[in-house]
Amino acid sequence: MSEKQLSFNELGIEVADIYRQMGYGEATPDDQVRVETDRLMDEIGSWLRPRFCYFVDSQLPATFNTGQTISRQLDGAEAYAFFIATAGIEYEAYQQRLKQEGDMVRTYIADALGSVIAEACADQMECHLQASIDKLQWKHTNRFSPGYCGWSVTQQQLLFPLFRGHTCGVRLNDSSLMLPIKSVSGIIGLGRNVSRKDYACHLCNQEQCYKRKKWKKKSTY
Repeated sequence: MSEKQLSFNELGIEVADIYRQMGYGEATPDDQVRVETDRLMDEIGSWLRPRFCYFVDSQLPATFNTGQTISRQLDGAEAYAFFIATAGIEYEAYQQRLKQEGDMVRTYIADALGSVIAEACADQMECHLQASIDKLQWKHTNRFSPGYCGWSVTQQQLLFPLFRGHTCGVRLNDSSLMLPIKSVSGIIGLGRNVSRKDYACHLCNQEQCYKRKKWKKKSTY
């Protein structure tokens, strides 16, 4: 099991990433949103502790039913990385505090920022993973999570026990929702004959998927 705690600066987040997550695309938000976004980033910089963990196994559990889209992407994998990345329990508490204060603008920005943090943490996990398999001359696929690309979110209940309690503080509720909410989990295929590919977003009808949002942005160029 590999585990790592990161600082906010190590995530490499740019303010434009947050604006895009909020739906602004390449447009510039109004002064209030820009000021509050900068303020939130300053507030969390000193105490944010995002973290990730992953382990590698040669087998994909027979109980997994990832669906055709993911299965095709994983075809040819020689091993699999199972991962969890999270913005952390500290950020979850911060979001709850903002909600209690009733400031809807800051609450909305914090929600978008939390999603960006979780994905940036998962990006760092991929970099760490790739460095660990470079010696094998292996590559890796995209990362895939329950709830996307036809893989039922209920299979989180099969994924989490594989970590034997080492889940970076992330837990599941009865609805298979991760807590802290700003967390990402899933699998990645590894091997000599796999690669990262464009997500097949044009085949998917999940409008709220963060990968679909990125694909839509890219497709407009």
